[in-house]
Amino acid sequence: MQRIVPNIWCQGDALEAGSFYAGVLPGASMEVVASYPTENLPDFQRGLAGQPLIVDVTVDGYLIRLINAGGEFRPTPALSFILDLAQQDFTESADQAQTRITTMWEALCDGGEVRMPLGRYPHSELYGWVEDRFGVNWQLMLSDAPSGQRPPLIPQLLFTGAVPNAQLAIDMYTGLFEDDAPAMLVPQPGDGGGVRYAEFTLAGQLFSAMDAGTGHEFTFGPGLSLEVDCVDQQEIDSLWAALSAVPEAEQCGWLVDRFGVSWQIVPRNMGQLLEHPGAYQRMLDMKKIIIAEL
Repeated sequence: MQRIVPNIWCQGDALEAGSFYAGVLPGASMEVVASYPTENLPDFQRGLAGQPLIVDVTVDGYLIRLINAGGEFRPTPALSFILDLAQQDFTESADQAQTRITTMWEALCDGGEVRMPLGRYPHSELYGWVEDRFGVNWQLMLSDAPSGQRPPLIPQLLFTGAVPNAQLAIDMYTGLFEDDAPAMLVPQPGDGGGVRYAEFTLAGQLFSAMDAGTGHEFTFGPGLSLEVDCVDQQEIDSLWAALSAVPEAEQCGWLVDRFGVSWQIVPRNMGQLLEHPGAYQRMLDMKKIIIAEL
């Protein structure tokens, strides 16, 4: 079971985005799993009454979640998705794989912004980085690994700024989850320190991280957060105490850690809990989620 679910903040267009991803991404489907109440919403959400609240998109078995909300936040390139696209099977030729990826690339580019053109790079025979029309960043890569050996999506954390933080973040995050797999790190060349590329697992899921250095106008934000589904209040309390570093950012189970990464620390059965009469309104008044009070 996937315990860490990337959440994308959508500006009132989660249903449109979900339909788009279901039609473009490999093996993808979408489902509306929760809707806003029809009454007793705060003023800033009244225009969303009865509309979809959460749209789940599954990509070859990997879950990402779209939050239908207002225009307060938008994803940034600091948290992107690597689409690791191996040849689908032994009958697919390299040319057929390239055609498939190019078609996907063109759809993601439509209305978006190309950050690295699709082409051949030292790390991949075919690679490109694009920000789509919804502000979500995708890195398409033709992998030489056999299909099924790597997850279809790998969230990547890009640490910007003068101080290298990727190694520190990896050490902190892996210490919070029971994983035996050691991190794979490639250091930046020279004496400046930092991580050129890393892969590590959290709760059995593969993540990537890099230090990007200076010269970037973006950093992490609530536009793309990591939701952790917790088994009980004790786990919520433990992760909250370890991660939360910005008190003013604490709201409705959301927090921001010392590196600026946004997390949602929620009970595994959050959907069921929110079906209780008045639970949604009670949640809006919470910082850390208290299961017994929902």
